[in-house]
Amino acid sequence: MRGMKLTLVATMALLAACGGPGPTGAERGAQVSSGRLEKFENFKATDLTDRDVQVWLPEGYTADKKYAVLYMHDGQMLYDASVTWNKQEWGVDEVASQLMALGKVRDFIIVGVFNGGDTRHADYLPEKPYHMLPEDVREGYYGVDAPDLKADEYVAFLADELKPFIDSRYSTLTGPEDTAVMGSSMGGLISMYAIAERPDVFGRAACLSTHWPGFDPGKTPEMTDAFISYMRATLPQPEGHKIYFDYGDQTLDAHYPPLQKRVDELMAELGYDDSNWLTVYAPGDDHSEVSWNKRLPDAFTFLFGN
Repeated sequence: MRGMKLTLVATMALLAACGGPGPTGAERGAQVSSGRLEKFENFKATDLTDRDVQVWLPEGYTADKKYAVLYMHDGQMLYDASVTWNKQEWGVDEVASQLMALGKVRDFIIVGVFNGGDTRHADYLPEKPYHMLPEDVREGYYGVDAPDLKADEYVAFLADELKPFIDSRYSTLTGPEDTAVMGSSMGGLISMYAIAERPDVFGRAACLSTHWPGFDPGKTPEMTDAFISYMRATLPQPEGHKIYFDYGDQTLDAHYPPLQKRVDELMAELGYDDSNWLTVYAPGDDHSEVSWNKRLPDAFTFLFGN
Protein backbone atom coordinates (compact mmCIF):
# COMPACT_ATOMS: atom_id res chain seq x y z
CA MET A 1 0.00 0.00 0.00
CA ARG A 2 3.01 2.24 -0.43
CA GLY A 3 1.96 5.75 -1.38
CA MET A 4 -1.74 5.08 -0.85
CA LYS A 5 -4.02 6.30 1.92
CA LEU A 6 -6.95 4.52 3.48
CA THR A 7 -10.16 6.37 2.71
CA LEU A 8 -12.20 7.53 5.67
CA VAL A 9 -14.98 5.13 4.71
CA ALA A 10 -12.60 2.16 4.51
CA THR A 11 -10.95 3.08 7.77
CA MET A 12 -14.24 3.43 9.63
CA ALA A 13 -15.48 0.14 8.17
CA LEU A 14 -12.35 -1.60 9.40
CA LEU A 15 -12.59 -0.11 12.87
CA ALA A 16 -16.24 -1.12 13.11
CA ALA A 17 -15.35 -4.67 12.07
CA CYS A 18 -12.52 -4.84 14.58
CA GLY A 19 -14.23 -3.34 17.57
CA GLY A 20 -17.42 -1.52 16.79
CA PRO A 21 -18.40 1.87 18.14
CA GLY A 22 -16.91 2.97 21.42
CA PRO A 23 -18.76 2.69 24.73
CA THR A 24 -22.05 4.59 24.77
CA GLY A 25 -22.70 4.58 28.51
CA ALA A 26 -25.33 1.85 28.32
CA GLU A 27 -22.60 -0.68 29.11
CA ARG A 28 -22.39 0.71 32.62
CA GLY A 29 -25.64 -1.11 33.30
CA ALA A 30 -24.15 -4.54 32.60
CA GLN A 31 -25.38 -7.42 34.73
CA VAL A 32 -23.79 -10.85 35.17
CA SER A 33 -25.31 -14.31 35.36
CA SER A 34 -23.01 -15.55 38.09
CA GLY A 35 -20.62 -13.95 40.52
CA ARG A 36 -20.74 -10.19 40.92
CA LEU A 37 -19.53 -7.14 39.04
CA GLU A 38 -17.86 -4.14 40.65
CA LYS A 39 -17.67 -0.98 38.53
CA PHE A 40 -15.27 1.95 38.44
CA GLU A 41 -16.32 4.77 36.12
CA ASN A 42 -13.89 7.14 34.39
CA PHE A 43 -10.81 5.47 35.82
CA LYS A 44 -7.89 7.89 35.48
CA ALA A 45 -5.09 6.75 33.17
CA THR A 46 -1.91 8.76 32.65
CA ASP A 47 -1.59 10.03 29.05
CA LEU A 48 -4.75 8.15 28.00
CA THR A 49 -8.42 8.96 27.87
CA ASP A 50 -10.24 7.98 31.06
CA ARG A 51 -12.12 4.69 30.76
CA ASP A 52 -14.45 2.52 32.81
CA VAL A 53 -13.20 -0.64 34.50
CA GLN A 54 -15.50 -3.48 35.54
CA VAL A 55 -14.20 -6.25 37.79
CA TRP A 56 -15.86 -9.66 37.82
CA LEU A 57 -15.59 -11.70 41.01
CA PRO A 58 -16.59 -15.37 40.95
CA GLU A 59 -19.23 -16.91 43.20
CA GLY A 60 -17.90 -17.31 46.72
CA TYR A 61 -15.14 -14.74 46.27
CA THR A 62 -13.44 -14.27 49.63
CA ALA A 63 -10.48 -12.36 50.97
CA ASP A 64 -9.43 -15.57 52.74
CA LYS A 65 -7.86 -16.93 49.54
CA LYS A 66 -5.83 -15.55 46.65
CA TYR A 67 -6.98 -15.33 43.02
CA ALA A 68 -5.19 -15.15 39.70
CA VAL A 69 -6.10 -12.11 37.58
CA LEU A 70 -7.08 -11.77 33.93
CA TYR A 71 -7.00 -8.31 32.33
CA MET A 72 -9.27 -8.09 29.28
CA HIS A 73 -9.55 -5.35 26.67
CA ASP A 74 -12.83 -4.05 25.20
CA GLY A 75 -14.27 -4.62 28.63
CA GLN A 76 -17.72 -3.29 27.74
CA MET A 77 -18.28 -6.38 25.54
CA LEU A 78 -17.62 -9.07 28.14
CA TYR A 79 -20.65 -9.62 30.33
CA ASP A 80 -24.07 -8.58 29.07
CA ALA A 81 -25.36 -8.62 25.47
CA SER A 82 -28.36 -6.46 26.38
CA VAL A 83 -26.12 -3.39 26.75
CA THR A 84 -23.58 -3.87 23.94
CA TRP A 85 -23.67 -2.16 20.55
CA ASN A 86 -24.14 -5.41 18.57
CA LYS A 87 -26.16 -7.33 21.18
CA GLN A 88 -23.38 -9.87 21.59
CA GLU A 89 -21.14 -10.66 24.55
CA TRP A 90 -18.13 -12.80 25.36
CA GLY A 91 -20.03 -14.43 28.24
CA VAL A 92 -16.90 -14.59 30.34
CA ASP A 93 -18.80 -14.88 33.64
CA GLU A 94 -20.71 -17.98 32.53
CA VAL A 95 -17.70 -19.73 30.99
CA ALA A 96 -15.30 -18.96 33.83
CA SER A 97 -17.87 -20.01 36.46
CA GLN A 98 -18.51 -23.33 34.73
CA LEU A 99 -14.81 -24.14 34.37
CA MET A 100 -14.14 -23.26 38.01
CA ALA A 101 -17.08 -25.38 39.19
CA LEU A 102 -15.73 -28.35 37.21
CA GLY A 103 -12.28 -27.86 38.67
CA LYS A 104 -10.72 -27.34 35.23
CA VAL A 105 -9.17 -23.98 36.08
CA ARG A 106 -7.95 -22.35 39.25
CA ASP A 107 -9.97 -19.46 40.60
CA PHE A 108 -9.41 -16.09 38.95
CA ILE A 109 -11.00 -12.67 38.69
CA ILE A 110 -11.51 -10.72 35.46
CA VAL A 111 -10.71 -7.04 35.05
CA GLY A 112 -12.58 -5.68 32.03
CA VAL A 113 -11.02 -2.46 30.75
CA PHE A 114 -13.27 -0.46 28.43
CA ASN A 115 -11.69 0.75 25.19
CA GLY A 116 -11.21 4.43 24.47
CA GLY A 117 -13.75 4.61 21.65
CA ASP A 118 -12.20 6.85 19.00
CA THR A 119 -8.74 6.14 20.40
CA ARG A 120 -9.09 2.34 20.30
CA HIS A 121 -6.90 1.73 17.26
CA ALA A 122 -4.22 4.15 18.43
CA ASP A 123 -4.30 2.60 21.93
CA TYR A 124 -4.08 -1.00 20.71
CA LEU A 125 -1.74 -0.80 17.69
CA PRO A 126 1.73 -1.85 18.92
CA GLU A 127 3.75 1.26 18.28
CA LYS A 128 7.28 -0.12 18.26
CA PRO A 129 6.56 -2.37 15.24
CA TYR A 130 4.75 0.52 13.56
CA HIS A 131 7.77 2.78 13.97
CA MET A 132 10.00 0.10 12.47
CA LEU A 133 8.40 0.94 9.11
CA PRO A 134 9.84 3.57 6.75
CA GLU A 135 8.13 6.95 7.05
CA ASP A 136 6.55 6.82 3.60
CA VAL A 137 5.01 3.44 4.42
CA ARG A 138 3.63 4.74 7.71
CA GLU A 139 2.11 7.74 5.92
CA GLY A 140 0.49 5.34 3.49
CA TYR A 141 -1.24 3.59 6.36
CA TYR A 142 -2.47 6.44 8.51
CA GLY A 143 -1.93 9.45 6.27
CA VAL A 144 0.26 12.42 7.13
CA ASP A 145 -1.96 13.31 10.11
CA ALA A 146 -1.33 10.10 12.02
CA PRO A 147 -2.74 9.97 15.55
CA ASP A 148 -0.45 9.87 18.55
CA LEU A 149 -0.08 6.14 19.15
CA LYS A 150 -0.59 5.16 22.77
CA ALA A 151 0.12 1.43 23.00
CA ASP A 152 3.18 1.98 25.18
CA GLU A 153 1.15 4.21 27.50
CA TYR A 154 -1.71 1.71 27.53
CA VAL A 155 0.55 -1.18 28.54
CA ALA A 156 2.16 1.03 31.18
CA PHE A 157 -1.30 1.93 32.48
CA LEU A 158 -2.25 -1.72 32.85
CA ALA A 159 1.04 -2.71 34.47
CA ASP A 160 1.89 0.29 36.63
CA GLU A 161 -1.42 1.96 37.46
CA LEU A 162 -4.35 -0.43 37.14
CA LYS A 163 -2.63 -3.56 38.43
CA PRO A 164 -1.44 -1.93 41.68
CA PHE A 165 -5.00 -0.64 42.23
CA ILE A 166 -6.49 -4.11 41.66
CA ASP A 167 -3.88 -5.80 43.86
CA SER A 168 -4.53 -3.32 46.68
CA ARG A 169 -8.30 -3.71 46.54
CA TYR A 170 -8.71 -7.44 45.89
CA SER A 171 -7.18 -10.65 47.21
CA THR A 172 -4.89 -11.43 44.29
CA LEU A 173 -1.86 -13.46 43.37
CA THR A 174 0.48 -10.82 42.06
CA GLY A 175 3.28 -12.59 40.16
CA PRO A 176 3.52 -12.87 36.36
CA GLU A 177 2.63 -16.58 36.52
CA ASP A 178 -0.74 -15.51 37.95
CA THR A 179 -1.37 -12.44 35.77
CA ALA A 180 -2.74 -12.73 32.25
CA VAL A 181 -3.87 -10.36 29.52
CA MET A 182 -6.42 -11.18 26.83
CA GLY A 183 -8.26 -9.63 23.89
CA SER A 184 -9.48 -10.13 20.36
CA SER A 185 -8.63 -8.54 17.01
CA MET A 186 -6.72 -5.34 17.85
CA GLY A 187 -7.05 -6.55 21.43
CA GLY A 188 -5.10 -9.62 20.37
CA LEU A 189 -2.31 -7.41 19.10
CA ILE A 190 -2.08 -5.40 22.30
CA SER A 191 -2.12 -8.60 24.37
CA MET A 192 0.89 -9.86 22.40
CA TYR A 193 2.52 -6.47 22.90
CA ALA A 194 1.87 -6.50 26.65
CA ILE A 195 3.61 -9.82 27.27
CA ALA A 196 6.48 -8.78 24.98
CA GLU A 197 6.98 -5.38 26.62
CA ARG A 198 6.23 -6.34 30.22
CA PRO A 199 6.89 -10.05 30.79
CA ASP A 200 7.82 -9.11 34.35
CA VAL A 201 4.12 -8.35 34.92
CA PHE A 202 2.18 -10.43 32.39
CA GLY A 203 3.28 -14.06 32.30
CA ARG A 204 0.37 -15.20 30.14
CA ALA A 205 -1.37 -13.76 27.08
CA ALA A 206 -4.36 -14.87 25.01
CA CYS A 207 -4.72 -13.38 21.54
CA LEU A 208 -8.00 -14.28 19.82
CA SER A 209 -8.55 -13.55 16.12
CA THR A 210 -5.43 -11.41 16.22
CA HIS A 211 -5.54 -8.65 13.60
CA TRP A 212 -2.12 -9.27 12.09
CA PRO A 213 -2.75 -6.85 9.17
CA GLY A 214 -2.90 -4.01 11.70
CA PHE A 215 -4.93 -1.97 9.23
CA ASP A 216 -6.97 -2.82 6.13
CA PRO A 217 -6.47 -6.53 5.33
CA GLY A 218 -4.53 -7.23 2.17
CA LYS A 219 -3.24 -3.67 1.86
CA THR A 220 -0.67 -3.52 4.64
CA PRO A 221 1.79 -6.43 4.18
CA GLU A 222 4.69 -4.46 5.66
CA MET A 223 2.81 -4.14 8.97
CA THR A 224 2.57 -7.91 9.37
CA ASP A 225 6.26 -8.19 8.50
CA ALA A 226 7.04 -5.66 11.22
CA PHE A 227 5.03 -7.58 13.80
CA ILE A 228 6.96 -10.75 12.96
CA SER A 229 10.31 -8.96 13.21
CA TYR A 230 9.34 -7.34 16.50
CA MET A 231 8.16 -10.62 18.01
CA ARG A 232 11.31 -12.41 16.93
CA ALA A 233 13.40 -9.83 18.75
CA THR A 234 11.20 -9.11 21.77
CA LEU A 235 8.95 -12.00 22.86
CA PRO A 236 10.08 -13.36 26.23
CA GLN A 237 11.82 -16.68 26.66
CA PRO A 238 9.32 -19.58 26.63
CA GLU A 239 10.17 -20.64 30.18
CA GLY A 240 7.72 -19.10 32.61
CA HIS A 241 5.43 -17.65 29.92
CA LYS A 242 2.38 -18.94 28.06
CA ILE A 243 0.88 -17.57 24.85
CA TYR A 244 -2.44 -18.59 23.27
CA PHE A 245 -3.61 -17.72 19.74
CA ASP A 246 -6.73 -18.64 17.80
CA TYR A 247 -8.54 -17.76 14.60
CA GLY A 248 -11.48 -18.67 12.38
CA ASP A 249 -11.91 -18.39 8.63
CA GLN A 250 -15.05 -16.31 8.09
CA THR A 251 -15.65 -12.54 7.72
CA LEU A 252 -12.55 -10.63 8.88
CA ASP A 253 -10.98 -13.86 10.16
CA ALA A 254 -10.80 -15.10 6.56
CA HIS A 255 -7.63 -13.02 6.18
CA TYR A 256 -5.85 -14.58 9.13
CA PRO A 257 -4.94 -18.22 8.30
CA PRO A 258 -1.78 -17.49 6.25
CA LEU A 259 -0.70 -14.77 8.68
CA GLN A 260 -1.21 -16.92 11.77
CA LYS A 261 0.78 -19.68 10.06
CA ARG A 262 3.75 -17.29 9.90
CA VAL A 263 3.35 -16.51 13.60
CA ASP A 264 3.14 -20.22 14.45
CA GLU A 265 6.35 -20.88 12.53
CA LEU A 266 8.01 -18.10 14.51
CA MET A 267 6.80 -19.50 17.84
CA ALA A 268 8.36 -22.85 17.04
CA GLU A 269 11.55 -21.10 15.92
CA LEU A 270 11.72 -19.31 19.28
CA GLY A 271 11.47 -22.60 21.17
CA TYR A 272 7.85 -22.47 22.29
CA ASP A 273 6.13 -25.87 22.49
CA ASP A 274 2.81 -27.32 23.60
CA SER A 275 3.65 -26.66 27.24
CA ASN A 276 3.68 -22.89 26.77
CA TRP A 277 2.02 -22.15 23.43
CA LEU A 278 -1.30 -23.11 21.87
CA THR A 279 -2.87 -22.04 18.56
CA VAL A 280 -6.48 -23.09 17.94
CA TYR A 281 -7.94 -23.04 14.42
CA ALA A 282 -11.74 -22.99 14.30
CA PRO A 283 -13.08 -23.43 10.74
CA GLY A 284 -16.47 -21.78 10.32
CA ASP A 285 -15.93 -19.25 13.11
CA ASP A 286 -16.18 -15.57 12.24
CA HIS A 287 -14.97 -12.30 13.78
CA SER A 288 -17.51 -11.91 16.57
CA GLU A 289 -18.13 -12.26 20.27
CA VAL A 290 -20.26 -15.34 19.54
CA SER A 291 -17.24 -17.11 18.04
CA TRP A 292 -14.86 -15.90 20.75
CA ASN A 293 -17.26 -17.22 23.39
CA LYS A 294 -17.06 -20.68 21.82
CA ARG A 295 -13.27 -20.67 22.19
CA LEU A 296 -13.14 -19.22 25.70
CA PRO A 297 -12.87 -22.66 27.36
CA ASP A 298 -9.71 -23.35 25.36
CA ALA A 299 -8.22 -19.98 26.24
CA PHE A 300 -9.14 -20.01 29.94
CA THR A 301 -7.96 -23.59 30.40
CA PHE A 302 -4.65 -22.84 28.73
CA LEU A 303 -4.09 -19.74 30.85
CA PHE A 304 -5.25 -21.05 34.22
CA GLY A 305 -5.77 -24.81 33.88
CA ASN A 306 -5.28 -27.06 36.89
